[in-house]
Amino acid sequence: MKRMSVLMAVAFVDMIGLMMVVPLLPLYALRLHADPSTIGLLSASFPIAQLASSPVWGRVSDRYGRRPALLVGLSASAIAYVIFGFAGSLWLLFVSRFVQGLGGGTTGVAQAYVADTMAPHERAKALGWLSAATSFGVIVGPALGSFAARWGEMAPGLVAAGLCGVNVMFAWKWLPESRALASHVTTESGRQVPPPEPRPVREALWEVVRHPGRPAAHLIWIYAVAMLAYNATPPVFALYLSEKFGITERNIGYFFLIFGGVGVLMRAFAVGWVNDRLGEVRTMRLGAVLYGLGYGLLPLAGSVPVFLLYQVLLPLGTALLFPANSALVSHRAGKHEFGLMMGVQQALRGVASVIGPVWAGIAYQHLGRNVPFFACSAIIALALLMATRVPRSEPVPATAQAA
Repeated sequence: MKRMSVLMAVAFVDMIGLMMVVPLLPLYALRLHADPSTIGLLSASFPIAQLASSPVWGRVSDRYGRRPALLVGLSASAIAYVIFGFAGSLWLLFVSRFVQGLGGGTTGVAQAYVADTMAPHERAKALGWLSAATSFGVIVGPALGSFAARWGEMAPGLVAAGLCGVNVMFAWKWLPESRALASHVTTESGRQVPPPEPRPVREALWEVVRHPGRPAAHLIWIYAVAMLAYNATPPVFALYLSEKFGITERNIGYFFLIFGGVGVLMRAFAVGWVNDRLGEVRTMRLGAVLYGLGYGLLPLAGSVPVFLLYQVLLPLGTALLFPANSALVSHRAGKHEFGLMMGVQQALRGVASVIGPVWAGIAYQHLGRNVPFFACSAIIALALLMATRVPRSEPVPATAQAA
């Protein structure tokens, strides 16, 4: 729990920095004469970098430890926020997002840290706690970013960079290594042999792509499909609210406040309780139902209060869907490959994150502002259909299968 507490604190501050700049990004890009399609590409630059770096970070953390990978990722984020603060052109905004994506590739490493630290039956709950910490950052970050914007366009990026720099120093001092980096492993016969090497990144990725029906691969694909919807709407969310309800950078943070607040409460108090009673598989399915329903109802809202009411369904769904899914993936990964498999999962999330903002921006501009939300509801319905094929019985950990 001490390790988890420190990891949650680090994740919380990291998310504050991220959410200080993300809601402002489309509005800053508009001032630099970007159209919705370009804003979609700008948002996609983050997951492109994340796609390239996630499995590599996962394999590096399996071999050299989680702590070094996390420290480098946090440092990359600090650099990205400095670039954002001084960005006076679109290409610098693209550079900022790309560097930030390289740092964001350590998301799978943080999940592997949880898998190292917690017993298998506690992982979904612990991943929920980690998500609660990041959701709390979603509450604080946009509000702090909107407040900092009152001091000038440079202020949000520079404040975020300062917070991230402090976070790096805190993690350096207080975040311990979670993985035992043994030089040799003792077999049942008493022989000392080198620990198993994680598979090459390409091999692990190819296995998931080539054999999508295998248990771990199937769960990773469910995660990727759901993430296609999750990452599609942020670039058009601010545009939608601005066009339909007249929301600006001074008050858009309150919408993220609602989203993050509900997410924190769900992950901190409800995820473990629901998971204990329904099991991880049914928890994942219930999350998909609520999530898809939220997307389908948002375009029907005729006022801000009704929009906020429907919006609550989104954090309810994500709080149940994603931690349960990641916990199930960890059960099916060998202990020496936690980081690698979580990195593969985040890599496919990166693919979805590249495709999502691009098609959402194009659909918003050429097909109508409601189309991205209805399309996301259909995508989540597909993820739910895939989730119905996951057996309810608890999976046997890969390490136990090997034994």
